[in-house]
Amino acid sequence: MNEVYIFAKRIKQLRLDNEWTQKFVAAKIGVKYQSYQAYELGLTVPSLENFIKLADLFEVSLDFLVGRKEY
Repeated sequence: MNEVYIFAKRIKQLRLDNEWTQKFVAAKIGVKYQSYQAYELGLTVPSLENFIKLADLFEVSLDFLVGRKEY
């Protein structure tokens, strides 16, 4: 499975598990709502800085976000 697809699927599921909106997550990591939405749709990937912010926000590893590790 493609890492971008896995990343998009995992951040969406983590967001839903926390009952957060896309706008909330976007604000927490400091990006526009449309940018975060594109991450979840697999249309684009975040910068390394924002990738790390997402992992920190969701309290998971970078490896987990791209499917290299299960929690």
